[in-house]
Amino acid sequence: MDADAQRCGRDELESLISADLRELSTESDQIGRLFAVTHRLRPNDFRALLYIMAAETGGQPMTSSDLSQRMGLSGPAITYLVDRLIGAGHIRRDDHPADRRKVVLRNDESGLATARSFFSPLSTHTRVALEDLPDADLTAAHRVLAALIAALRRFQEELGFEPKH
Repeated sequence: MDADAQRCGRDELESLISADLRELSTESDQIGRLFAVTHRLRPNDFRALLYIMAAETGGQPMTSSDLSQRMGLSGPAITYLVDRLIGAGHIRRDDHPADRRKVVLRNDESGLATARSFFSPLSTHTRVALEDLPDADLTAAHRVLAALIAALRRFQEELGFEPKH
């Protein structure tokens, strides 16, 4: 196969992956919206819980300021959202592990239960969807997704945002 034919095939594959990423994003957004409604959460409440959980999972605790930046909300709006989530028992404030002047947001037991009720069934569906794929395909898919996440973070930086990972 000549270089032009190979490049055409590569361009088509990259285009398909980009389309898949957009579709994955829209499906995820729709599921999150439906989940929020089902659990009587506002869409921003659900987003905040996901950001806080991702930060905890990634070993980088999230402050209210971090959450404000990630969600694009003002300080007063974040304070209202955080206070509402604390009042509902979904999150709590803890001392920052590295800076005692700061506090971090953590999922509380109710928030963890809500997250588990979302991620456990999703995990089951994911496991079923992937069960017939060989490990080599999953390894390659993980590399592709990691590269796409890195590209999205670089693009955020170009747009003037500092992604929190």
